Amino acid sequence: MSLEQSVVRNHLLAMLPAQEFQALAPYLVPVDLPARQILQHPSEPIRALYFVEDGWISLLMALQDGSSVDIGIVGREGMIGTPILLGSDRSIVEAMVQRAGSGLRLDAQHLQDALRASPSLRQLLMHFSLALMTQVGQMVACNRRHPIEQRLVCWLLMAHDRGDGDDLPMTHEALAATLGVRRASISVAAGALQKAGLIRYASGRITILDRAGLEAAACECYSVVCAEYRRLLGNDGAV
Repeated sequence: MSLEQSVVRNHLLAMLPAQEFQALAPYLVPVDLPARQILQHPSEPIRALYFVEDGWISLLMALQDGSSVDIGIVGREGMIGTPILLGSDRSIVEAMVQRAGSGLRLDAQHLQDALRASPSLRQLLMHFSLALMTQVGQMVACNRRHPIEQRLVCWLLMAHDRGDGDDLPMTHEALAATLGVRRASISVAAGALQKAGLIRYASGRITILDRAGLEAAACECYSVVCAEYRRLLGNDGAV
């Protein structure tokens, strides 16, 4: 059966004109995205684009000591595989499913045909790529200049934007790896947020209790990223 645009949750695909979506639909393959699945391996050929329908994907930069740092997060506002759009089939960035969900896969071999058939798709993907570049650049600056508590708040807000509901399944260990800091630092920062009544943490799950309070506690990085998503895509990263 042909995929119906009315049931698609991905923001980019939902914004396509109906006729252009129908031309693309036969090439979109629904896939499950289990936690920890690698969608883009560093320095390996990128064979497909993934339009996220549910869950979120972390973009990770590996360091020589074996650690990695989260430099971006993608949910149903976007897709994985932007290097292909820029003329490269490889990237040094790893894309790993952080929260399990689902997506629509478009094989790289069909991409150029899809772009020729859909001028709107080309523009949307380019605009998303620009918005993602802003997010990555701002997160790098945030990691360099802002204290861990603000960095944690920024990441929690972006994850909350891309999820359903207020629960975020993340352990302190996973958050420490994501932000590139010691677990003890996450414990202190999360403890402060919990004491302030902004979040609740228990058994590997963070619950957002006061969204407005988190936004007030965030550094400017979160608002900068949201503003760029709104400018380019008409939303702030959430759908």
